[in-house]
Amino acid sequence: MIRVLLADDQALVRSAFALLISSAEDMAVVGEAADGAQAVTMARAERADVVVMDIRMPGTDGIAATARIAEDPDLAGVRVLILTTFETDDNVLGALRAGASGFLVKDAKPGTLLAAIRTVAAGDALLSPGATRALITRVLAQPDPPPGVLDMLTAREREVLTLIGRGLSNAELAEELVISPLTAKTYVSRLLTKLDARDRAQLVIAAYESGLVRPQL
Repeated sequence: MIRVLLADDQALVRSAFALLISSAEDMAVVGEAADGAQAVTMARAERADVVVMDIRMPGTDGIAATARIAEDPDLAGVRVLILTTFETDDNVLGALRAGASGFLVKDAKPGTLLAAIRTVAAGDALLSPGATRALITRVLAQPDPPPGVLDMLTAREREVLTLIGRGLSNAELAEELVISPLTAKTYVSRLLTKLDARDRAQLVIAAYESGLVRPQL
């Protein structure tokens, strides 16, 4: 059972999402927070697996709350799915760098939201098409990749990071590289450690910003 915490300053929005999520047999809403600070507290108290987090909330906003969750060792198993109306470059990168595992806009279809929660709960990254475009736009604005990101990686690890940046799952990595799924998982874990990344979402950022993956527009 995936334990979901909802964080949004609008009670009607929380109620609508709670009704949808509760309709899924593999999910349960364990709490509702009206601001970021409350979300951090409740994530710990309710042992949430996924926090569906709005960005614009009074006091502590969603990005700051995401950063607090990501930085807290006691909340290492908590994943954050950003769900917002404002899909701007700064919001996308700010949320992902803070430690969010996924990013969706509020007009996503109900089935898309439920699938996103499952994806994030499983430890995978999820970006909406608009969020991906925002990330690509920001990368294209950088004339050169920042130095040093790839220096610590072996040639094989760079290859794996490239494929992660292109959106491949562990199973697809194994098939592409002709290795076992366990070996693929080991490579991903090694990259997370070496790049000090919380999850796959941050590996995707590293793949783009290092220049391993160049946007095709």
